[in-house]
Amino acid sequence: MRSFWLTALLPSLAAADWQFKSRSDLAPPRLNITIPATSDVEQGFLFVAPFAGFPDKPGEMHGPRQAAPYIFRDDGELVWSGYSYYSIWATNFQMARWKGKDVLFCFEGDHNPGYGHGHGHTTFLDQHYETIRELRAGNHKITDKHEFHVINEETALIQIYQPVPMDLTPWGASPEQQWIVDAIIQELDIETGELLFEWSSLEHVLPDEAILPINPGQAGSGYNSSDAWDYFHINSVDKDSEGNYLISARDACAVHKIDGSTGEILWRLGGTKSDFELGDNVAFCFQHHARFISKDGSKEVISLYDNAAHGTEDGRGHEVHTHPFSQGKIIEVDTKSWSARIVQAFAPPDGLLSKSQGSTQVQPGGNVLVNWGSEGAMTEFRPDGTPIFHAYMDSGDLGAGVENYRAFRYNWTGLPHETPALVSLVNDDGTTAYVSWNGDTETKVWRFYAAVDEYGSREFLGEAERTGFETALDLGPKAVHAVSAEAIGANGRVLTTTAVVKTKEEVLPPGAAKASKPSLSVQVEGLREQVTAEKTRWAEYMILKFDRFGRLEL
Repeated sequence: MRSFWLTALLPSLAAADWQFKSRSDLAPPRLNITIPATSDVEQGFLFVAPFAGFPDKPGEMHGPRQAAPYIFRDDGELVWSGYSYYSIWATNFQMARWKGKDVLFCFEGDHNPGYGHGHGHTTFLDQHYETIRELRAGNHKITDKHEFHVINEETALIQIYQPVPMDLTPWGASPEQQWIVDAIIQELDIETGELLFEWSSLEHVLPDEAILPINPGQAGSGYNSSDAWDYFHINSVDKDSEGNYLISARDACAVHKIDGSTGEILWRLGGTKSDFELGDNVAFCFQHHARFISKDGSKEVISLYDNAAHGTEDGRGHEVHTHPFSQGKIIEVDTKSWSARIVQAFAPPDGLLSKSQGSTQVQPGGNVLVNWGSEGAMTEFRPDGTPIFHAYMDSGDLGAGVENYRAFRYNWTGLPHETPALVSLVNDDGTTAYVSWNGDTETKVWRFYAAVDEYGSREFLGEAERTGFETALDLGPKAVHAVSAEAIGANGRVLTTTAVVKTKEEVLPPGAAKASKPSLSVQVEGLREQVTAEKTRWAEYMILKFDRFGRLEL
């Protein structure tokens, strides 16, 4: 049984391991890029937080091995691994402005894959990747994973799933089915945590609007608080310049605009009680990530991600489909004619249909980044709908089951406080130094030095342009016992210096040894045959005098 586990494990782990010599502890996802980024993708890095949507089973392991927030370049190069920075289960990883500075934030907490619920808090990091704030829901409630949206650099919109008992027999429940989810939104002051606004779905929307009935229980059976009927399921909330809110109710297949003073529903788009006549391809269902884009008189433009499918992340129950594939959509609604039309729709390159999660980010330059949720992929489009970048998260064996709630593109400057990681490794071809600095965006060149003596004297070895997460410099066949490195910025200034590290023997991944040279074990076995044939003490001595690199010391 043990050998079976090892056999099943090795191919999967190989897809994530062996990426960085200087950070062998990191096994980030590998982006499987099927449409390489063109020159007209928008500037900035990709922000994702992929996780394993399928549970591991005996003989099966699904990626990513290190579920965490990540920052990537378009070419798949890692910029920052948030593994260990955010604990437990992390999602909805974004950048925002707070108090005049760029910050990172992410949900971290518990995850219930059966219903897609989360319970935890939101943690902020500064540009040095240091924790500066943890924010929790107000009014004795627990933050859900789905939404955290910063407004005007001061307040945050969050969303809560609050199970409450209620007589549900008018909606087909038995007397024993008494639990329903009250979907709640809150606006909080980020600095103080003060609750500024709260809105409850049960105070404004009856369960009549539910698309998924309480029976057969695809949105919860209602028998207990953990299995409460999630009739509305808010998964996003936004706020416009007039102080009104936009909420996406997934299980009602509708987007609601809410009066920011009274909580009154100003209009519904979609669902069973839509206030608008829907034009071609406007219809959506089980959607995510609704956002205000613009307003001009009676016309408002919003964006959303149309899943057109419903299914639990853990595969429990049946899936419901309303369209052959998911789409990112930009929709214009007119409160004068009470009609809605498609401004642009963004179809997936591979016909993807995501049963859960997803996002549509309209970027400052007009391009649109669509994240395909449970399909573990993302695409950037031109405004006309042309795909100009497409990637899957965690290719190969670890690609099965990888999911990602939302994806974003941001301009970000990272200035890590941690010391860069450096190793110096020797093999038959000589010595090579490898250096990396997790989260750094400013280093342009690495300079390497040999330690000369214990007093700090050093000898310049060379420099290498920084082109990716890890930078290597071949030091040649000369003996280099200890090495240090300096990070050099665009203006030639030294950003930081590493510690001095001793040179170590390199261990190569399986199959990486040169085919032209017999392995050490083969050489030893051949020598053993010589010992048997000649029966000489000299040959036995030669076996003992192999050095650690497979060379004979004669």
